[in-house]
Amino acid sequence: MSDHDLTVLFDPVSVVVVGASDNPAKWGNWLSVGALKGSRPVYLVNARADTVLGQPAYRSVRDVPGPVGLAAIAVPADGIDQAVDDALAMGATAIVGISTGLGESGPNGRRREEALARRVRDAGAVLLGPNCLGVFDAGSVLELSSNPLPSGRVAFVSQSGNLSLELAAHLVEHGMGFSRFASLGNQAHLEAADLVLGCIGHDGTDVIAVYAEDFRDGRRFVNAARQATDAGKPVVLLTVGAGEASARQAQSHTGSMVSSSDVVDAACHEAGIVRVHTPTEMADVLAQLCAVARPQGPRLAVLTDGGGHASIAADVAEHAGLTVPHLSAQVAAAAAAFLPTSASTVNPIDVAGGGEQDITCFASVAEAVLASGEVDALVVTGYFGGYGAYSEAIDERELATARRLGEIARRLDRAVTVHSMFPQSAVATELRRGGIAVYRTIEGAVRSLAASLPPRALDPLPVIPAPAPPVTDTDYASARALLAAAGVPFPKARTVRSRDEVLVAARELSFPLVLKSLGLLHKSDSGGVILAIANADELLAAYDDVMARLAPPACSIDEMADLTDGVEIIVGVRRDLRFGPVAMVGLGGVYTEVIHDVATALAPVSATHAERLLRSLRGAALLAGARGRPPVDVAAAAAVISTITEVAAAHPELTDVEVNPLLVRPVGALALDARLL
Repeated sequence: MSDHDLTVLFDPVSVVVVGASDNPAKWGNWLSVGALKGSRPVYLVNARADTVLGQPAYRSVRDVPGPVGLAAIAVPADGIDQAVDDALAMGATAIVGISTGLGESGPNGRRREEALARRVRDAGAVLLGPNCLGVFDAGSVLELSSNPLPSGRVAFVSQSGNLSLELAAHLVEHGMGFSRFASLGNQAHLEAADLVLGCIGHDGTDVIAVYAEDFRDGRRFVNAARQATDAGKPVVLLTVGAGEASARQAQSHTGSMVSSSDVVDAACHEAGIVRVHTPTEMADVLAQLCAVARPQGPRLAVLTDGGGHASIAADVAEHAGLTVPHLSAQVAAAAAAFLPTSASTVNPIDVAGGGEQDITCFASVAEAVLASGEVDALVVTGYFGGYGAYSEAIDERELATARRLGEIARRLDRAVTVHSMFPQSAVATELRRGGIAVYRTIEGAVRSLAASLPPRALDPLPVIPAPAPPVTDTDYASARALLAAAGVPFPKARTVRSRDEVLVAARELSFPLVLKSLGLLHKSDSGGVILAIANADELLAAYDDVMARLAPPACSIDEMADLTDGVEIIVGVRRDLRFGPVAMVGLGGVYTEVIHDVATALAPVSATHAERLLRSLRGAALLAGARGRPPVDVAAAAAVISTITEVAAAHPELTDVEVNPLLVRPVGALALDARLL
């Protein structure tokens, strides 16, 4: 759980608003109005007023007569330090820093902010912000934010104020709201991980939503999200930044092919986090996760009143990774008993006018299909929600059918969701009241079902080993030596810097040989790799040619591996500033950046995980043997990958560790090149 008791933040014994104001255009006014809605003591501090909002005002926090719990600071930047120090002196256990002008204002402001956070920590209190939108708790009736927020079952942790308000509006359309809300601001003390951990044990929260641009300690956030997932409280993440600019500046293949977005995807995969890309998508997924039942598998039944809706729903479902299975003859017959003879019941199920004849058929068919066990979820798509306009009698039966759909989903524990052309109708409201998510688009309904599938069995989170003695040399020979000492196999090789050393290497190594010019990222593109050198004369000629054209600081002469029946892959580990070491595997060799077929994971990875990564590649069929070639030793490759990631994770001074290619053969695997940065 969290290192901090966040009860002091979400349910304080009292609230002090520093900078309270009668001016409805100021933060101090909004906070004061919200604070006074609760039943706890509220003290308003204004250095120049005797009353605010008809309540007594105090010149300083030190003048407050009662115990101080939470202090919300909404004063200009030059008054923040004094206000916080006064609050701590009076025993405040939580500080909410609305004030701006510290960490976001430059080095001096960051130093002030760090010192402020240190004083709060030393006092045993917690600091949210500064530069934040505030905090909200529906259960304890704590409202300290700029705008009223809807109550519900979603805990939201956000680094953006306006986005919080947008998500609130989307949730209202779904009949939902927040159980808790915390604005991260500059995260000078409390980080996203702390707030996630603080919501796991909260009875009023069913699901945790996060918008973050800076995770600070990404591994800690992953650990917190994993704890929430394991506790049955899914985490939905919205973040930004694809990292293309940083990739353009990368000095390794790994860096150029693993963007910030790829790293976040890897983190989400480890923790079972649902990643979304817009506030609308976030609200849609949250609605399904908060529904009365969640899908336990990918099999979807489509129930509709139009052929067009049936076809579109099926296409969208399959594109989202769901299946629309053909129903058995018994289930099709059970559904047909409630429908006109013109209906189609194989899946998708088209009631074909059955809605106008007997609107209750939607619930009867849904129950027959869901009770069969042949599907995991059902989506109703089309006109349902609008039939009541035909007559008062149909309206009553449609409302009753909506209630029955909720009862069926609850009793059978099968997910039911509805795409309605009338998403704000009374029927839609009744559906939501019964725990059925309702969507205005079919893609919103189906994709949310797919996103809310339970995560696959999660591996234990990777543990970064204790740091090894730091590497001081990052040349090719040092890279080989570091990895070889850990068990990574390489061909025999010698580093040479003169023609005499070339001749010595020719006597010690077995032909054919490979000559590599060192110090270049793309050696092959520059003509710096000479293959299949057959004898000493060819070796000297190749050395002279490379030195004349490229003038490298040294060359490596390697015994040439037999490439017959082998598959070249790339293995890299990049150290991300937020999430630490991140592993990448993919199809390798000179065309690795052209093919761009890679999979990523937080490092280090086990051999079992490494094998899953390899088999997830688009080109995984090559590993199993293709066009008459024998399968290669994937288990051996996975073991080498695991070793490389362990070495990289133990060396925090290295930003990149890369083997490209790793030649995977029918028996065994051999590293043909290595690079450290």
